[in-house]
Amino acid sequence: MPSGLVLLTDRWQARRPLVDVVAAAVAGGVRWVVLREKDLPRAERAALAADLRPILAGVGGTLVVAGPDPLGGDAVHLPSAGPYPPPRLGLVGRSCHDATELARVSTEDYVTLSPVYPTRTKPGYGPPLGTDGLAALVASSPVPALALGGIETPDQVAACVTAGAVGVAVLGAVMRADDAREAATTLGAALTPIMGEDT
Repeated sequence: MPSGLVLLTDRWQARRPLVDVVAAAVAGGVRWVVLREKDLPRAERAALAADLRPILAGVGGTLVVAGPDPLGGDAVHLPSAGPYPPPRLGLVGRSCHDATELARVSTEDYVTLSPVYPTRTKPGYGPPLGTDGLAALVASSPVPALALGGIETPDQVAACVTAGAVGVAVLGAVMRADDAREAATTLGAALTPIMGEDT
C-alpha cells in the first residue's frame, strides 16, 4: 500500500531525463512512483515503465501506472472520472477531490486527496482543501489516503500526515528540484518523526 513519500512523474517539469530523476529520488528514499506521462504513445510509455521498474525493484519499491492500463505491471492509479468499477489488479488507487468522489470508492486500495495546497501542476481543481479539509476527507475515507497537491516543504508534509494521511504524493517538489535525491531525502525526513523509520 502506498505510504510515506510517493513521487508522481512529469518529464516536462523534470530538470534531467525522467529515468535519472526517478533514480535519484529512489536513492533519496522514494519507494512508490506513479508514472503519468499519459500523452506518450502506449509503446513509449510501456518502454518507460520497463526502464523504471528495475530501479524500484532494487529497493523493494513499486511502480504504479496512471490510468487503467498497467503496462505489463499490476498496479494502477485511476482518475476520479473512471472507470467504475475499477479493474481487478494487484493494487488500484483513485484520485478524489471531494466527498462526492470519495463516496464512489468501492474496491480501490487507496485514494489520493487533492489539492491540499495551491498547485501549479493542476490549477483547475477548485480551491485547495487545506489541512482541515484534508482531515475531514481522511476521516470519511473507506481506504488509506495520500495527500496530494502543492506539497513542497517539510512543514507541509508534516501537516498532511498529522491530518491523517498515510503519506504524501509530490510532483513539482522533486521533478523541478536541482537535486532530486536531496529533495526526496528532505521531504521524507519530515515523515520520520510522525510515522517512524519505515517511511
